[in-house]
Amino acid sequence: MIAQNIPLSSKKCAPCEGGVQPFGAAQINDYLAQLKTEWEVVALRAIKKQFKFKNFREAIAFVNKVADIAESEGHHPDITINYNRVAVELTTHSIGGLSENDFILASKIELLV
Repeated sequence: MIAQNIPLSSKKCAPCEGGVQPFGAAQINDYLAQLKTEWEVVALRAIKKQFKFKNFREAIAFVNKVADIAESEGHHPDITINYNRVAVELTTHSIGGLSENDFILASKIELLV
């Protein structure tokens, strides 16, 4: 169980060099409940969300904001852009699955829209 009184968006991603277990289904569900919008769980290894914008320019502006947050957190998503749609997928590559960092970054990305 995670601490419910500290919003994920106020936390900072911690460096992860591996050696820890990725989240299991119960932990993933606990953290998903902390997010404000629905994210898709991909094979218990990643979370993914698609964002839709009015046009390409707005999509790119969003991607640039995500990039700024990712750089400041030291945790980088996979991003796919299709004209006015942006797919963001988060995983902690060094452990081959999900960690708190993924949900922290997801929470901060949600604040952009």
